[in-house]
Amino acid sequence: MNGGVKVPEPSVREIDLVRVRYVDAEGIEHVVRLEEASRVPFEDGRMVRAIPSYRDQGHMPGQYWVAKWGDFVDYESVLESKWLMLLDFDPQVTAFVSQPLEFDAIDARGPWRHTPDVFARRRDGSVLLLDVKNPELRDDPKVRLQEERTRRTCERLGWEYAMVSEPSGQRWVNIDLLSSARRPLHLGVELVPRLLELAREPVEIGELMRFMQFPDLARGVLYHLMWHQRIITDLDRPLRETTLVKTSAEERE
Repeated sequence: MNGGVKVPEPSVREIDLVRVRYVDAEGIEHVVRLEEASRVPFEDGRMVRAIPSYRDQGHMPGQYWVAKWGDFVDYESVLESKWLMLLDFDPQVTAFVSQPLEFDAIDARGPWRHTPDVFARRRDGSVLLLDVKNPELRDDPKVRLQEERTRRTCERLGWEYAMVSEPSGQRWVNIDLLSSARRPLHLGVELVPRLLELAREPVEIGELMRFMQFPDLARGVLYHLMWHQRIITDLDRPLRETTLVKTSAEERE
């Protein structure tokens, strides 16, 4: 009996016991307390969960080729591959891995487990943990609870966490275009010094191409330099012939 007073349901914050499972670079599985996880280099480890692949599944897994270190990272869906591309382009991100760890936990609502989609390490040592969700599922109560639990856990670790869906905006359109030229140059590599020199002062893309004997080839080389941010521009605006580009400060030193 409680005298007619309604007892509130316990908050998920009242109990918070978390263990972290991961697989190191040698393929050895570990389980550590949450407090220890902040010191683990998850970016050097292996996937803690194999991505399923079967006929007629609702999404398309595959491998994304990473320009930062010239190897592949597995992804579970095309949507997830887009976020791997954004991390690959981000100069502050030094490493990332998919399916990096599993949280095995219990809170006031019961036990839960979750394997986040992507772990990324930045130059300053900070961490970004991502879950990539179909936008149609974002309002599902189970998804929202998962997001809440994972965010709270990341706060305890001092990590940034985000649940993301379809990337949008002009910046994404431009990065997607430049990604076609992210692989190492072979044909046209001799054009690199000239393009870097001609763009030491801001110049329109169309004007820059007029200096080139083979403009179609030169455009691909330009996009390669822009992907690697040796030549830069405002990527929040459409890329046109009148777009101003210039050699990065690091290249001009």
